[in-house]
Amino acid sequence: MISRLDSFGLEGIQGVSVSVECYISNGLPAFEIVGLPDTAVKEARERVRAAIRNSGFKFPVSRITVNLAPASMKKSGSLYDLPVLLGILAATGVCKVPDEHTAFLGELSLEGKLRPVNGVLPMAIAAQQKGYRALYVPAENAKEATLAGEITVYPVKDVAQLVAHLKGERQITPEPQWIPRDETQVFLDFADVKGQENVKRALEIAAAGAHNVLLVGPPGSGKSMLTKRLPSILPDMTREEALEVTQIHSVMGLLPTDNPLVRQRPFRAPHHTISAAAVTPGAPLSAASTLSPTSAPSRKLGHRDLDRGGGRHDLRMAMAEVVGGIGGQHIEVLTAFRIGDHGAFGLHDDDGLGRVVVGAVLVGFFDDLF
Repeated sequence: MISRLDSFGLEGIQGVSVSVECYISNGLPAFEIVGLPDTAVKEARERVRAAIRNSGFKFPVSRITVNLAPASMKKSGSLYDLPVLLGILAATGVCKVPDEHTAFLGELSLEGKLRPVNGVLPMAIAAQQKGYRALYVPAENAKEATLAGEITVYPVKDVAQLVAHLKGERQITPEPQWIPRDETQVFLDFADVKGQENVKRALEIAAAGAHNVLLVGPPGSGKSMLTKRLPSILPDMTREEALEVTQIHSVMGLLPTDNPLVRQRPFRAPHHTISAAAVTPGAPLSAASTLSPTSAPSRKLGHRDLDRGGGRHDLRMAMAEVVGGIGGQHIEVLTAFRIGDHGAFGLHDDDGLGRVVVGAVLVGFFDDLF
């Protein structure tokens, strides 16, 4: 007895299709999952076995082999629990496998209820782009999945409800398209700053053109105060930009279930003791677990403030790492108590960069330093 159904996984922050194949044969009882599964995927065997029994179904006492294809791609996370369970039930004839334009994903509890998973939005968008017509997800992820558009999203609460739906006994109502509600975004207001007109003018230019800024001055001169208020003058994100940022937040598990669309440009202010590796943009992503709030993708289309780097050598290293991977759509602001040798940063009199000194704050645009 063999069954096959579709699911999705994550490769970095992109959704990729995964085929779940289940084969039940005679022999000594065993339950194996193959296809480069990580520990969380392998542990699905125990969750699936308990969920089937606690949902009122019989777990087959046979040799069960589940293959996650393509086998060359590493599978991670608990989102394959639901398709693995359905593959076993379909192979034993408990329910019928839907057509090939339907996909399933979700984590199972031991009692058969579905728990939310990270990264549903990029997977839903990938499903919509590949022509899938229906997507079954945990109920708490349903609003997020509807943001993909042009795909029917079914919110699933537990295994018994889904099996009854697939058998035609009790239909699950599709999740309606989630519409963002109007809300006032709260920022530290740039208009609160008194004086520092030339510095404010420089930051306005940076916000308008997505330039990067270096602020240098003694403590109390207003560097942090100005950079914390920079998000209040950044332009609103388009829907495409909002979806791109929301996908990153989804993979990182930062989306609230009641308001799953990020419409405020990201603002990151990492501590000045952050390591060079953590601050480096453009680092390769092998799995969702490598993402952090200060990594390059989470800063895209937003603003990051690198406040108070160490001495001259630390600042130069930070700037070299930051500027080297700029994609043109997020703004880097580096502030420092002291700069040491200005030449270390390329701020010579004849370097062609705009700069202004006001109130002991040096402002430099460094888009083309390196």
